Amino acid sequence: MLISATRVANSLTPISDLLIRNATLVATVDNQRSEIAGGWVSITDGLISGVGKSGSEPVATRVIDATDCLVTPGLINTHHHMYQNLTRAFPPMTNAALFGWLKTLYPLWSTLNEESAHVSTWVGLAELALSGCTTSTDHLYVHPAGAGDLLTASITAAQDIGVRFHPTRGSMSLSEKDGGLPPDNVVQDHDVILAESKRMVELHHDRAFGAMVRVALAPCSPFSVTKKLMIESAELAETLDVRLHTHFAENSEDDDFSIATFGCRPTQYLEEVGWLSSRTWVAHCVMPHHDEIHTLGAAGIGAAHCPSSNLILSSGISPVVALRKAGVHVGLGVDGSSSADSASLWLEARQAMLLAKLKDGADAGTARMALEIATRGGAGCLGRVGEIGEISVGAVGDIAVWSLTGPAFAGAIADPIEAWLRCGPVSAKHTIVHGRSIVENGQLVSNKVDEMLRTHRVLAQRMQAHYVA
Repeated sequence: MLISATRVANSLTPISDLLIRNATLVATVDNQRSEIAGGWVSITDGLISGVGKSGSEPVATRVIDATDCLVTPGLINTHHHMYQNLTRAFPPMTNAALFGWLKTLYPLWSTLNEESAHVSTWVGLAELALSGCTTSTDHLYVHPAGAGDLLTASITAAQDIGVRFHPTRGSMSLSEKDGGLPPDNVVQDHDVILAESKRMVELHHDRAFGAMVRVALAPCSPFSVTKKLMIESAELAETLDVRLHTHFAENSEDDDFSIATFGCRPTQYLEEVGWLSSRTWVAHCVMPHHDEIHTLGAAGIGAAHCPSSNLILSSGISPVVALRKAGVHVGLGVDGSSSADSASLWLEARQAMLLAKLKDGADAGTARMALEIATRGGAGCLGRVGEIGEISVGAVGDIAVWSLTGPAFAGAIADPIEAWLRCGPVSAKHTIVHGRSIVENGQLVSNKVDEMLRTHRVLAQRMQAHYVA
């Protein structure tokens, strides 16, 4: 809805750190889904200190002119595998389904080390930031022997580039010889996984409001970890009060494996191992049955919708409209760059809109629905509703500014939000995290981009050289 009232937080300091003004529209995605024509947003000490209509702006130390722009909350990426950009669009696997795709790439990923984890995460977060992403998860489940502390290497990359980061301490414990999918050299011992999971949470997890780093526990999938690890990871997450993440109901192969191995469908298995709770968000959720959708919603589960990856791997179309209606927190994920290839949250939002139209009707998939999935839905997945994923006083100062000019937007003047997602393609003009610009005028602020890309190319060539046909 359109509003005209100014909402400014009480503050002892009348001068804001940052003011974004003159927006064509501010889409707050707040509790009322307020939309402010000619709006402004102010940020002080990393948090949003005011939102209002033109003419009521506060004084600010720094000003961004958002003329001819849409202003939204920063987008939230709820599922990714950053290291996979080292094998992006890898020719032998560009036309493979999930299980065959994984078995071919595991040997390449077994060469991952601290340097390649750091550089691939840096490049992955840079790519996401250019697409308006301000918060990202990373499901890092490959921990080869002797590889070093990969999670810490990834976190230092996020701290350097300035993106809010939710890395997960992923794991695989069920190798081929035990009936799983991965080879022996990329799995870890059960006790090592739990000990390292606990250590990473104690070392890096920040519980403060507005935290830049939070850690979750993430056994990879039912076909790569034991039932015991799933159960004890849930118990450890409860003890440490952190979130849980895993792949779930990804495709028909996933369903068949669950029935053959556990004697039940994935949703029942999730319940058996103690994961059917609001502490959990799952990746993909493509294949739930009608009654399972309501079970997931009643539990308060989150689901990372990864439309491009699901299309590339021919996994299917997730029933996101039904999931949202049932109460599932549906977020958006770019997934690993080996399957999705392009880590653009704008692109995934557009794909989510189009797939919802295809599956549930033209009126079901709107740009506003996709924007909610990319913002508030992601906050729900990560347990941070009211903190990230919306523009409201007291929420974090994570903002994306989108230019609506140029030939692609000619004539698109009636509805800025629909124009934003139906036209394009679009990259963010400005991406702001905790009040700090990390993308300005479509360019990354960091001076390390060229250096990181050069190093990344060397590391990618080294990893891909391990392919054996």
